[in-house]
Amino acid sequence: MRHSITLDDGLGWRGVAAVANGAPLDISDAAWSRIGMASRIVSAIVESGVRAYGVNTGVGALADTVVDRPSQSRLSRNIVLSHACGVGPLLDARAVRAIMAAQIANFAHGHSGVRPAVVSGLQMFLNGGCIPDVPSKGSAGYLTHNAHIALVLIGEGKARLNGKPVSAADALTTLGVAPLVLQAKEGLSLVNGTACATGLAAVALDRAARLLDWADAIAAVTLEALGCQMTAFDETVLALRPSKGIQYVGASLRARLAGSGLLEAAVGARTQDALSLRAIPHAHGAARDVFDRVAQVVDQELASVTDNPAVSGTPDAPVVSSQAHAVASAMAQALDSLTIALAQIAAMSERRIDRLVNPLVSGLPAFLAVDPGAGSGFMIAQYTAAALSAENRRLGMPASLDGGVTSALQEDFLSHPTAAANKLLALLDNAEQIIAIELAAGVQAHDMLAGRGRRADGTDHVYRKVRALVPTYADDRPLGGDLERVRDMMIDAPPPV
Repeated sequence: MRHSITLDDGLGWRGVAAVANGAPLDISDAAWSRIGMASRIVSAIVESGVRAYGVNTGVGALADTVVDRPSQSRLSRNIVLSHACGVGPLLDARAVRAIMAAQIANFAHGHSGVRPAVVSGLQMFLNGGCIPDVPSKGSAGYLTHNAHIALVLIGEGKARLNGKPVSAADALTTLGVAPLVLQAKEGLSLVNGTACATGLAAVALDRAARLLDWADAIAAVTLEALGCQMTAFDETVLALRPSKGIQYVGASLRARLAGSGLLEAAVGARTQDALSLRAIPHAHGAARDVFDRVAQVVDQELASVTDNPAVSGTPDAPVVSSQAHAVASAMAQALDSLTIALAQIAAMSERRIDRLVNPLVSGLPAFLAVDPGAGSGFMIAQYTAAALSAENRRLGMPASLDGGVTSALQEDFLSHPTAAANKLLALLDNAEQIIAIELAAGVQAHDMLAGRGRRADGTDHVYRKVRALVPTYADDRPLGGDLERVRDMMIDAPPPV
């Protein structure tokens, strides 16, 4: 049973990621109080007739079109129906859960004005195993993904209930609730804000954190297999370039490689190693520094009110503010930067794979084949890594510069945070597989070093974890299956210490 996550003053990215991974979400009394107050403020705005975007006006380029009071509920419903036009493959359950958690966190700031019933509906989906069908493509900012979630609240669309495909109506019946009849502003609030990009970003950060830990551990396996010169990683040497990330990676490598007989035997064998070996602290450390900054930006986004308009004041003195807080330029730029950093980590891993399989530089049997010539060993696995690395270079192009014009020139600037998050997730798919190939090749290299020296305890733990999963490769089975199993192992658990 997963420990529940409690939303009180807000959620950080780790909280969103925990909910995405299956943790139940609780909401504190203080958060419910803020949600209720904002709802009463919207009711007061409706009563007063003060013009407010999306409450009693159309949306987008129709912002100056007044909607009479009897039509305001219909406006909310119509917004959801018309905005639910995403296309493409469905997001997985983890991504949809993350978006819903981020939506609830945004509403809980107390500046959106949706009724508590809307929030409790989303909470019920999270805690009751209901995952709305959300197409992955079609969002220039946030609208379509959020709208497909809102569809299920009103009894439209489709969902997966405890993994089983069902209609929204059947899902609500099973959960024992009636479809919501949306009130003023609720349709706009349900499709608005940056919850989509922020939820996806939290999932990406969760995966990236594990990837960085594995990248360091796997690099140590390769460094040992190739007899690296550890002097480049001395603490005093690395301190000449101030960086929290560099110092962290250097310490990780020294700890994992402590006591290696293989490295002791290689002391002085070369003046210095190739950069894909010698610069591991610099590239991996830079990625960790970028990661820390991106995590800060995502937490800042989760702490922000990203609904437009925002409501404040009191029911007796309501205030409605039209602004642009749903534009997440900072997050789009940050996610682009993490995409580039991880692409570089994966590219460096591919270069190390080449050094492991290339007999011109490895000092090992060609392509790590048990019987070179009759067998190709890891020759084509390196091709796979090179192809994935090339795709990563294409994914590294910044989404935040894409721009675009929508809604009849009313929305004439787009920062594309959702596209940046989706691109980062796609790159993570590739990067996880590339470093899994390095791990499989590195362990194969260690098989061929048997008798030359003792492995360090830190690398031996990794070696044994892989060999408990797949045996030495002898061109006796399709290699792709091994590479996928090693990747899945990495995704499911952190590296052994």
